[in-house]
Amino acid sequence: MMAKNSSRVALIGGITGGVGSSLAEKFVEEGWQVAGYGRSEERLRSFVEESPDASVYQADATDSAQVDAVVEKLLEKTGRIDAYVHCVGSILLKPAHSCSDEDFDQTINLNLRSAFFGLRAAVRPMLKGDGGAITLVSSVASLAGLPNHEAIGAAKGGINGLVRSAASTYANKGIRVNAVAPGMVETGMAKPLLGSEQAKRLSASMHPLGRAGLPGDVSSALFFLSQPENSWITGQIWSVDGGMGHVRQRVKA
Repeated sequence: MMAKNSSRVALIGGITGGVGSSLAEKFVEEGWQVAGYGRSEERLRSFVEESPDASVYQADATDSAQVDAVVEKLLEKTGRIDAYVHCVGSILLKPAHSCSDEDFDQTINLNLRSAFFGLRAAVRPMLKGDGGAITLVSSVASLAGLPNHEAIGAAKGGINGLVRSAASTYANKGIRVNAVAPGMVETGMAKPLLGSEQAKRLSASMHPLGRAGLPGDVSSALFFLSQPENSWITGQIWSVDGGMGHVRQRVKA
């Protein structure tokens, strides 16, 4: 029996990361054809061993030619892309005065430039087809003033502007563009920041709901925004952050 969504195709940038792999699992469970790309050949091999139903490609998300090549290869195989989700990024916690030029450039490249390249590559076939959904990953740091987040806040703030402008540009073509803005999420990327019990307690205390996020918390929102059934949502930056960005905590007496 054919899966109900077997004709739908999802492409995930950063498919081997904590959020990307969780999202791939959700798409596969719903019967989508799933593909993704990542930079590490070793991690791609490990991913395929655990998720043989997904197609993977090795590509550097900060190299536009490589990203374009992934999309071309996928189109040769499937003929369409219905959803693109960009789960590539980094975390840099340094005040501006301690950031080197290299720190800043790398943060912009991994977060903002890679998102632009992914969106641009995915939107082209969507313009020739029936539209689609593009969802990026922003950050609570782009919505709330957090200490030592200048570089990452700037990069993710750029993503928010990219989302809203692209949503306006492509709305009349049936292409929706949104983003999810997480707080701290327990992934491999965040492991250096959550390496001790004290660090975990501190992170939990910063989130009004009392814990850091899990990959599934973020991937559930990304999956929701990718669904054609939710076709009246575009230009949104959804906070999935345990209340960190918008909810004040009660002061203990």
